[in-house]
Amino acid sequence: MTLTLPRRAVVDLGSNSVRLVVFEGESRNPVAIFNEKAVLRLGRGLQQTGRLNEEGVHQALTVMSRYHAVARAMRAHPFEVLATAAVRDAENGPAFVEGLRARMPGVPIRILSGKEEAALSAAGVLCGIPNAEGILLDIGGGSLEAVRLLAGRAIHSETMRLGVIRLADRAGGDLMRARTIVEEDTALVPWLAQGAGQDLYLVGGAFRALARIHMAQTSYPLNMLHHYTIARDEARDLAGVVAGASRRALERLPGLPRRRIDDLPFAAVVLRRLLRVTGAARVVFSANGLREGWLMEMMPAHVRGDEPLTAAARDMAMLFSRDPTLPPALMDWTGALALRETTEQRRLREAACWFSDIASHDHPEYRAEQGFLRVLRQPGTGIDHHSRAFLALTIAMRYEAELDSPFLAPARMLLDMASAQRAEALGAALQLAYTLSAGTPDLLAGTSLSIADGKLVLDLNENAGVFAGESVIRRLGRLAAVLGLDPYTGNERVYADIPP
Repeated sequence: MTLTLPRRAVVDLGSNSVRLVVFEGESRNPVAIFNEKAVLRLGRGLQQTGRLNEEGVHQALTVMSRYHAVARAMRAHPFEVLATAAVRDAENGPAFVEGLRARMPGVPIRILSGKEEAALSAAGVLCGIPNAEGILLDIGGGSLEAVRLLAGRAIHSETMRLGVIRLADRAGGDLMRARTIVEEDTALVPWLAQGAGQDLYLVGGAFRALARIHMAQTSYPLNMLHHYTIARDEARDLAGVVAGASRRALERLPGLPRRRIDDLPFAAVVLRRLLRVTGAARVVFSANGLREGWLMEMMPAHVRGDEPLTAAARDMAMLFSRDPTLPPALMDWTGALALRETTEQRRLREAACWFSDIASHDHPEYRAEQGFLRVLRQPGTGIDHHSRAFLALTIAMRYEAELDSPFLAPARMLLDMASAQRAEALGAALQLAYTLSAGTPDLLAGTSLSIADGKLVLDLNENAGVFAGESVIRRLGRLAAVLGLDPYTGNERVYADIPP
């Protein structure tokens, strides 16, 4: 079989777990086509013995042999191993690496310094949140990487021995002692306070487990951790509950992965202290981290420079749309609706134009729902939950979904009234554009939309093969109703039968 897209594989060999991820293609939004993790706890007991856990070492050799076989079978190149805190700090770390090299000859194994680990984590977060500002925290089993992000750049970094396994070992399992250790270690990093009023970006499995608990407690409508955002007070209360709960109480918490029960109170102690030290206003969880940062190192400059949401929408248009040359024309055509449009609203409108035909090959009865779900759940990393909901609702409206359709509930819950109305208007405009143009830029060029004096005016060049038929009149009326305007074609008032 000939592969048309390149594949790259990386192993994240950490203190708690080892994970293989295989990425496919060259994209601003990393596409993982294989992801497997084994919990080995290599760093258990490292604080006391100075050595990697022997049972974990034995298991790691077997697991890594499998990962090597998977990478070769999937024709992934390069295939690289990134070893982090436990391996770099352990007395027997070099011998362990030599054992791995004997099993996997020719496979690069990089033992990352704390600075390198922090830099890759930052690159991974910035891959999905390019303008991030605040403090990034990447928690593992052996270490905590902290990075100061300013206008999408990493300007300071520090590695602390506050990974969940190492912190538990240093504290002898005592949470009160752990609090003191975290206070003492973070006091040595004065720039953490520069995150006041900004965001705290959280990376790592223990932090993600906290997010899952919060999502379950609040019945959050979208089961996606990436870009999940909560206010400072909510994060502080969550961390306080987890840090103070008995094991039995933790077992009853909804959404908590059972394998995280021992680690989670220590992650909560770290989070609660860092909220206080940084003064962050919000917590933003990121599924991107070290592995995505590694991948971005290899991307061509033009890929790294892409705006991630636009890139994701464009990629999907290339896969699903009938004519990927139409979206730029739609962007110009819908410009009449862009009065007082912010930069972010313009970015979303452009993405909606790229997404606008992605259900064209689906069954007509299910295009609205399929398009909605495809956008809401698409794997792009540069799209936050509000944007997902806005774009999904826009595409549902483009396919004339009923406003009270049950499948729209997640978007309705995530959007305020003004955002929902903008989505409905943009979706109705896109539907009108497709009705006029049959999805072609040539026919669309014979039409224009404008707003003046309380009127929504559609001008048609009849010589271009477009005319104001029943479906055009109805859809123009629907768009005008959403905008609170009177519909006109040329100088003629349109009377459309618009469903309530």
